[in-house]
Amino acid sequence: MSAVAAPTVEIVVTPSAVSEIKNFMANEEDLPETAGLRVRVVPGGCSGFQYSLNIEEESRSGDFVLDKDGVRLFVDMFSAQYLNGITIDYTTSMMGSGFTFDNPNATGGCGCGTSFSA
Repeated sequence: MSAVAAPTVEIVVTPSAVSEIKNFMANEEDLPETAGLRVRVVPGGCSGFQYSLNIEEESRSGDFVLDKDGVRLFVDMFSAQYLNGITIDYTTSMMGSGFTFDNPNATGGCGCGTSFSA
């Protein structure tokens, strides 16, 4: 009998994204030590799915909890299948600044860059 490996999720968070997340969380009042950033996929956008980032006080049952350079990430089981292997970056340009997502699981995207299909 061979053992079945537990599912895992791997997310890359660039140094600029880590810095921005830490700055944002530092400005939130009364966050407990258990707080982290929920990274998830939600239905919506013009291509079917969009990314969601929210600060939450603690993980939920069944979440993957990842530590990326001192930033705690919470990923639910549904989102994990779409986020495995993703790179989260924070960029600044003449058009503005914000988080970007390089998702190897996406089979299509939209012109605005905020949603994807898989």
